[in-house]
Amino acid sequence: MAYKIIASQCTGCSACEPECPNMAISEKNGTFVIDPAKCTECINYFDEPQCVAVCPVDDTCVIDNNYPRYSA
Repeated sequence: MAYKIIASQCTGCSACEPECPNMAISEKNGTFVIDPAKCTECINYFDEPQCVAVCPVDDTCVIDNNYPRYSA
């Protein structure tokens, strides 16, 4: 599954964007979004998704259940 950013909780701090190894995160209208086609959940890169690790607001970067689990 890809991750998604809860727009109503995103502060627009941009901490997540440079940490994404797949360049799946971009700014849109003052908040950040994750392109599910590019998100690999950081599998084969890090032990945990970097967007989750660096986001200052808990539970803002969450699993998007609308997409199947990523398989390496």
